[in-house]
Amino acid sequence: MYKKILVCLDGSDLAETILPYAIEQTRRFESNLILFRVFSETPVISVAMPGMPGLPIETEGLEKRLAEEERETENYLKSLVDKIRTETGLNVNYDKMLGVAGPAIIEFSNKHEIELIAIATHGRSGLGRVVLGSVADYVIRHSATPILLIRPGKNKS
Repeated sequence: MYKKILVCLDGSDLAETILPYAIEQTRRFESNLILFRVFSETPVISVAMPGMPGLPIETEGLEKRLAEEERETENYLKSLVDKIRTETGLNVNYDKMLGVAGPAIIEFSNKHEIELIAIATHGRSGLGRVVLGSVADYVIRHSATPILLIRPGKNKS
């Protein structure tokens, strides 16, 4: 049923709680599992005159930080892919994208004909959701692709 399953990750333990569910769906449907992470550009400093739009100032330090963020993302995804392949024998790949998480997930999903998006959510509501935003909420509202959404429970120990 689902030939391509996209697992949205951000490097956190919370995001990784979706993995067992996505792996089970991959087994059940003999799918291709794609681990995906969006990495963001470091905010740039902007200089502006009153009444004029700002001009970004890119420094060597910002460029180095972006390159480091991309390397960290690559290493993170490679290690997860290796672990999942070793433990399950499944067909697992990865990809990454520079951008803003929600829109990047939708863009990637559409471009690569993803059939199921798997994502975990913090489950924030009210002011927390307004202030911090929700990538999962964005994906739910903007994607026509089916979504497997997990809201991890609290540890009861």
